[in-house]
Amino acid sequence: MQSHFNPPSRWQLLALVALVLFSPLAIDIYLPALPQMANSFGVSDVLAQDTITWFLFAMGVGQIFAGPLADKLGRRTVALAGITIYGLSACLAWAAQSIEWMLMARLLQGLGACATSVAAFATVRDIFGPQRSGKMISYLNGAICFIPALAPILGSWLTSQFGWRSNFSFMAAFALVIGAVVMLNLKETNQTPTNTQVFKLSRYGEVLKSPIFVFHATLCMLAMAVILGYVTSAPVILMGEMSLSMSAFTYWFAINAVFNIIACLIAPKIMDKVGTRKTIIMGISILLSAGALMLILAPLKSAASFMLPIILCSVGFAFVLGASAGKALAPFGDKAGTASALLGLFQMSGAGLIIGTVQRLHLDTTTMMALLMWLLLPGLLVLLSKTAKHWHEVTC
Repeated sequence: MQSHFNPPSRWQLLALVALVLFSPLAIDIYLPALPQMANSFGVSDVLAQDTITWFLFAMGVGQIFAGPLADKLGRRTVALAGITIYGLSACLAWAAQSIEWMLMARLLQGLGACATSVAAFATVRDIFGPQRSGKMISYLNGAICFIPALAPILGSWLTSQFGWRSNFSFMAAFALVIGAVVMLNLKETNQTPTNTQVFKLSRYGEVLKSPIFVFHATLCMLAMAVILGYVTSAPVILMGEMSLSMSAFTYWFAINAVFNIIACLIAPKIMDKVGTRKTIIMGISILLSAGALMLILAPLKSAASFMLPIILCSVGFAFVLGASAGKALAPFGDKAGTASALLGLFQMSGAGLIIGTVQRLHLDTTTMMALLMWLLLPGLLVLLSKTAKHWHEVTC
């Protein structure tokens, strides 16, 4: 089935790219400011890190509702609503005088970012059709990968020049500008809105009955928990415990992001060559090795001893997430949207819950990171079983 829409203009493409940047921007830009934020509110580092986990939790839960709402009310409407919520919640975060108000603002901001992302990918499917949309979605995902490398540099400058609250001023300004771009250039692409219920439990139950989905979605969740553990802990250990400057922290963060981008580009080629099952096995094996290396190098207590295992685990993460996400959605044709929403719930909210729990075990950072990496060990054992081999022979 081919799309009946005209090819998008440059402004429309810019709007679509910008819509998927709301989420990574809201996480990565203020990472250098986390220690300052904790000091400002007089709270522990764990509570400051919760501003990230609450955001991701809301993003995951919101996907269950944002997808059906985009079908019912239209992509443009959901995108503009998401931008509005995102911008207003950024203002609320800027004005927050307590950690409780900050957490509430971040919860709302996660819902706004979820809506912009869902609307963007749904619009791409409308414009390019089921055959050509995959390539465009890959480009959008590629744009997302650059934010972890660039946003902390901007955030470090903003924090050093204007204080940590300026990061949220930037998010509000970004929402205002992109809101105008979307309003002026992005037309509604959903020509046949549905009248179905926004939330229908049975629709999700059918997906959850699939062991292929549950297993691979769980792998995505555990892999995302590793990266989330790194993102929330890196500012504390590098700038707090190791006394690195903001610029040095940003340097290491950018290096890791580059390796992650390269791994994301390589992963599809490896999948084509050896298949998804072997790619996931490689990814988990790399993560397990990185966990062991993390503990071995821990006594050195240097930025390099912490970041080298992290760089290694970022490569493993790219392999596991890329192959597992595709395999989780593979059994579903007409339910692809529902399965995608549930995968987002596992990946965002599930990972957020894992991190929120593990951070309260009061482990040192290196032990916590090694534990998160080793949580994937049962997945490796399952993949080596006959059952998993059959799962991957069915569609691979």
